[in-house]
Amino acid sequence: MPDNRSPSESASTHRVFNQAPALTGHNLYAGDAALRDAVQHNGGHWAEDDLQRYGEVCGRPEWIERGYDANEFKPLFEPHDRIGNRIDLVRYHPAYHQLMQLALSEGLHSSPWTNPGPGVHVVRAAKYYMHSQVEAGHGCPVTMTFASVPSIRLSKELADEWLPKITARGYDPSNRPHTEKSHLTIGMGMTEKQGGSDVRTNTTTATPVGDGTFELVGHKWFTSAPMCDAFLMLAQTDAGLSCFLVPRWRPDGSKNPIRVQRLKNKAGNVSNASSEIELRGALGWLVGEEGRGVNAIIEMVSTTRFDCMIGSSGGQRQAVVQAIYHASQRSAFGKPLIDQPLMQNVLADLQLEVEGSAAMTMRMARAMDHLDSEHEKMLMRLGAAVGKYWICKRTPHHAYEAMECLGGNGVIENFITARLYRDAPINAIWEGSGNIQALDVLRAITKTPAVINHWFDELADSAGTDPLLDKTVDSLKDQLADMDQIEYRARRLVDQMALAMQAHLLVQGGNSAVAEAFIASRLGAQGAHNTGCLPTGLDVKTLIERGNPLVV
Repeated sequence: MPDNRSPSESASTHRVFNQAPALTGHNLYAGDAALRDAVQHNGGHWAEDDLQRYGEVCGRPEWIERGYDANEFKPLFEPHDRIGNRIDLVRYHPAYHQLMQLALSEGLHSSPWTNPGPGVHVVRAAKYYMHSQVEAGHGCPVTMTFASVPSIRLSKELADEWLPKITARGYDPSNRPHTEKSHLTIGMGMTEKQGGSDVRTNTTTATPVGDGTFELVGHKWFTSAPMCDAFLMLAQTDAGLSCFLVPRWRPDGSKNPIRVQRLKNKAGNVSNASSEIELRGALGWLVGEEGRGVNAIIEMVSTTRFDCMIGSSGGQRQAVVQAIYHASQRSAFGKPLIDQPLMQNVLADLQLEVEGSAAMTMRMARAMDHLDSEHEKMLMRLGAAVGKYWICKRTPHHAYEAMECLGGNGVIENFITARLYRDAPINAIWEGSGNIQALDVLRAITKTPAVINHWFDELADSAGTDPLLDKTVDSLKDQLADMDQIEYRARRLVDQMALAMQAHLLVQGGNSAVAEAFIASRLGAQGAHNTGCLPTGLDVKTLIERGNPLVV
């Protein structure tokens, strides 16, 4: 006979409450006061409607879900096809391709090059800042494609053939020669086992074939996005280290002998395939002058470093979004987390980090918009290294503190904070780790002494507004004038350069609550490294409201 008995009351052990539902459907631009202010202040105001539109797109549930899928289903490497032919193919989850399509159709890889004008780098940076919050890993080929343009322009014949397809809005992931495609992506291969950032020790050789092309033999220890259509690579010729554009397919339709050895098994950035490759007589075209490869590729490196600033700033923003949202939805010990003083201290401090990062990133984007100005050019020369060093280096601890705000949920993979934490160190290490950036600052100051004068000229606009800021700037001048063990002290110097610049920019931004809190906490006795240790008397309510994604 059928059993019509209802389940006993004990079959239902509990109900779910006091948990924050997933945050989706919010506008990443409308809900980000720091970004909106920085865009307005740096000349991107004309794109307000477009940024509002893209902020809504980036908050849609389907894009957030694709970000999760691209990380859960990692790229797979297939060296051979089923009958043994060498194919060197990396397969991605469809979500990865959808994210790439969104980025490239939006022009994140090309818009300042194809549509130059006032504020275009600021607007592109703002879009990329929002886009990277959806998923960071696929940004690597987007950035490399964007950054390749100034280098490829050094060779007119290559530029005429390649740049129309590189800058075209669209994405074609098909595995076929570049001659058969309308949309191309570009990668980069600089790092070798023995040298790392010391690229002058590269052992890969390039031998002229006689028809204007070269044959490359060697290896590359890190080549990200190996399914790009071509790569900018450094190799040694008789004239010295030179830069080459190396296609994945030869113009005759045969496969260029770029052999993928394996994919890197990384702690973070797992949606992006990073590979070790061997070049076994690979075809390459010279970019720029032979023997001046570093000069040819330096523009690409500088631009990729700037994008590291954007990505890390975006990562900080998404971490704050999750922390503040969670605290607004969860109660403990009788009242909402967001109303508890110590949690307010932590949340406000996390938001202050975003305020400084967004301000500095967008200021350097403005500099990129005005490189015809000597001041802006000099500011960017230092700012790319200082900003990349400081913002990227601050992000891992920032991600951890935000993750802690969610408690145990924060370390679970289907909460985005776990991914943010895994991804956070990548930008700090790639494109030159902390020491490389600090040494680059010293190199720039030594080679072009006027560059530091432009840094202080910029800071001078805020002179007299706050005694702590004035004291910091004066101390920085003294430290830079003292050459004793300056290389040993380089990180400390760059720390202070970054903090002084961020404080200045926030003063210029006009929000007194933000500027006063930043200066008191970052330049005061508390130092800049202890999250949740803001001094008393600050307007933490305003700071938290500026970070709350649901306050528009």
